[in-house]
Amino acid sequence: MKKVVLSLGIFLFAIFSVVAQQPATPAPPQNPQADNPNAPEIKFAKLVHDYGTVQKEGDGNCEFEFQNIGKEPLVLSDVRSSCGCTVPSWTREPILPGKKGAIKVKYDTKRVGPINKTITVVSNAKTSSIVLRIQGTVVDNGTGATPEKPQSPTTPTNK
Repeated sequence: MKKVVLSLGIFLFAIFSVVAQQPATPAPPQNPQADNPNAPEIKFAKLVHDYGTVQKEGDGNCEFEFQNIGKEPLVLSDVRSSCGCTVPSWTREPILPGKKGAIKVKYDTKRVGPINKTITVVSNAKTSSIVLRIQGTVVDNGTGATPEKPQSPTTPTNK
């Protein structure tokens, strides 16, 4: 009986060892459009918008223009920012070949300090994910300072 159990154990060990040596099946490509010669292609006019120096509560709007340089309609499936202080809005309709679209970004300039945020664009293009960036600095030159309290009038003293 011991010989049967030992033989069965060796047999199972050999089988599992052989199976473990077999190469894994290759993972499917991340982007099925990558090999499609007619796939849409997205080309941005710029990938970084530099606000420079912006006043607190100033204009935090910018726009990223793009063009579909592929041969099939381009669809933006998701555009998301790295934080809640940056709100993107984008063209929801398919962009036909040769046509242009835009992603509008609104940055909340109530926060004083450096701006360094990303916007991730996901589409059906050959390059399915592209990262855009906004940068700059929000400054407060005293416009948000609270004014001094006016002094209360003093009553004249009688001497």
